[in-house]
Amino acid sequence: MQTASRTPEQKQAAITTARILLEIKAVNFRPEEPYILTSGWASPVYVDCRKVISFPRARATICNLMTQAILRDAGYESTDAIAGGETAGIPYAAWISQQMALPMLYVRKKPKGFGRNAQIEGEFAPGARVVLVEDLASDGASKVNFCNAIREAGGVIKHSAVVFFYGVFPGALKSLNEAGVSLSYLANWWDVLEVAEQDSLFDKKTIEAVRSFLHDPVQWSKLHGGRSE
Repeated sequence: MQTASRTPEQKQAAITTARILLEIKAVNFRPEEPYILTSGWASPVYVDCRKVISFPRARATICNLMTQAILRDAGYESTDAIAGGETAGIPYAAWISQQMALPMLYVRKKPKGFGRNAQIEGEFAPGARVVLVEDLASDGASKVNFCNAIREAGGVIKHSAVVFFYGVFPGALKSLNEAGVSLSYLANWWDVLEVAEQDSLFDKKTIEAVRSFLHDPVQWSKLHGGRSE
């Protein structure tokens, strides 16, 4: 799935984010020993956006870009709180809510099972407009659980934002779209491949293997021990 049309500012944000992730070694290219994702797909690429928390300048830049994306896509005065999903989304919610001067929430994967039995930590009024922030999305399905919890608690959620979107496998974003939630993202695998090739960060064979995967991820997965449909 190639990148949808983007403005020059969005494209620059994508390249900056991709370069940061490559620089801090959050990106792994491993076509000779593919990763099997939780969804069952085989992939020669893997990204760990959790590493960003240990790099202050990198995270400041990424959070600035995330804030700009939220303002652009959700509106300048249309957000009442920023929520992060347990656990990878929590630091991003803390940084971005601070930057936007908004309350922070975090959403558990399931109610904690004692006390208030809360699934959402923090406070917001009924009808509050919430944006969910996370580190990455592969197909969006995991975000729906968090969005449902926010709605069940009385919040309104129409937007989510992530640092990185895989965006290669069939049905990507179907779950979020069906839930009525849009996704903003900074970078995807095509952006990473572009920077990796420009900066000669991997050998030609590895680059070509990743490009082959991006052009036909289902066939690549099938040929490398992953699911095929």
